[in-house]
Amino acid sequence: MLFPVLVLVQSCDDPLTANKYNNETAVDTPGHDFIKEAIEGSSTEIKASEVAESKATNPRVRAFAKMMVTDHTAALEKLKKLKAKELVKGPDQPDQQDQKMIDSLSALSGDQFDKAYMQAMVTGHEKAVDLFKEGEEDRTNAVQTCARDLLPKIKDHLHSGKSILASLK
Repeated sequence: MLFPVLVLVQSCDDPLTANKYNNETAVDTPGHDFIKEAIEGSSTEIKASEVAESKATNPRVRAFAKMMVTDHTAALEKLKKLKAKELVKGPDQPDQQDQKMIDSLSALSGDQFDKAYMQAMVTGHEKAVDLFKEGEEDRTNAVQTCARDLLPKIKDHLHSGKSILASLK
């Protein structure tokens, strides 16, 4: 007598479950991208602001740069903890395009530097606000929490940056 064999196959089309199973990352693709982009962005803000701390001629720009280094260093630490917790791999530094921006800023001086730095900060923070709003909607609770915690400070930076930039024109 032959016994029928029942084979159960379960599909793993959920990226979050698949990634946990493979131990590659514990977040879905949007969460993974959020973490990587947020770390790159904070690293870029820190490096550009370190340049500005020494090159800026306007006292408001210099004070803004100092605030950027302090606040983004704290944010970067939170993001690195999230990255480690969620098993996300990748560099903790600016990408090639952002490094070129930092290098081009470094070549400037005086008022020209101040305006270019503040414009870069406004542009960067506008992108960051969009990124962190998307992060608030992520499926992963840890990503949502991180985005919600950091977004108000990013919005404050954007508001301050716009105000300082407007005063430089």
